[in-house]
Amino acid sequence: MSTSSCREQPIFSARAHVFQIDPNTKRNWIPASKHAVSVSFFYDANRNVYRIISVGGTKAIINCTVTPSMTFTKTSQKFGQWADSRANTVYGLGFASEQQLHQFSEKFREVKDAARLAREKSQDKELANSALTIAAPQSPPVMCVNGPEDKLFRSQSADITLSSEKERIKKMLSEGSICEMNLEAELFTLQDSNTKLVAALREANANVEQWKKQLAAYQEETERLRDQVAELEGHGGHGPSDLLKDELSQSLEELEALLKAKDEVGTYCPLGSEEGSSDETEMRNSELERRIQNSEQNLNSSLEERDRMDSEIQRAIEILDIKIFDLNDLRQSLVKLIDK
Repeated sequence: MSTSSCREQPIFSARAHVFQIDPNTKRNWIPASKHAVSVSFFYDANRNVYRIISVGGTKAIINCTVTPSMTFTKTSQKFGQWADSRANTVYGLGFASEQQLHQFSEKFREVKDAARLAREKSQDKELANSALTIAAPQSPPVMCVNGPEDKLFRSQSADITLSSEKERIKKMLSEGSICEMNLEAELFTLQDSNTKLVAALREANANVEQWKKQLAAYQEETERLRDQVAELEGHGGHGPSDLLKDELSQSLEELEALLKAKDEVGTYCPLGSEEGSSDETEMRNSELERRIQNSEQNLNSSLEERDRMDSEIQRAIEILDIKIFDLNDLRQSLVKLIDK
């Protein structure tokens, strides 16, 4: 590790996509990193300077010394930029969220203010040293023209030249199409949104075949239920309720006839009847009781069958309603997919 890196300490770091302005057109952005990388602020305590450094792979894609004249500009909700006059370029950063962009902008402003205070202190120190050199009687007064005063004059000339260079760069940036730079930033945001939409579309296309199979299964089930309902409603041209009604009426009539016959047998049998007549009556009563029991069983069976058929029809109707709802839901999903 070099001495410079040892004395520099990181004070803030964020992840972003790094861009540089096209040096030929000064309008289009050129990606400096394939993926989001760390962009960090470093402070050199010995030199009292601040730098922005970002490394992509094995090379530094940003190595910028922060100066008081720099300004970080937000051009969209997730994109910001600043100009580096020393590197004669403009850097752009695309963040994953608006909050990250806001944090980086605030840190940039803090570091710029700190760099301004550091420069003011350095200039005050240089002026103090210059004043001490002028006051020192180490050389004749005539030589002072080429001594500290000349040095101070050259320093002021250098500052004027630097200010002129800054104004030239600002003018160059202002002459460039700011709108197009903003469009590039918006394009970055749109590309991110487009990636998400493409992923969602691929997932939807992958589910289309499954939806088609499900739709075919629903249609087949619907047809089966319709056939079942039609079969239940069309036994010999009569509905299930009519058939059950006829069966129940017939069973009741048979039961009433048997009960009537039993009463008649009991009425016509005299008290002093012979043993044979009594046995015959007993047998007839047993037969009538057996027929009554059979009629009752048939009646109960008919009632149970009617309840079962009613339950089956109700269940078929409920299933049909569910399938119709699922088909409608699937149709709406397919319409939304087509609209996309």
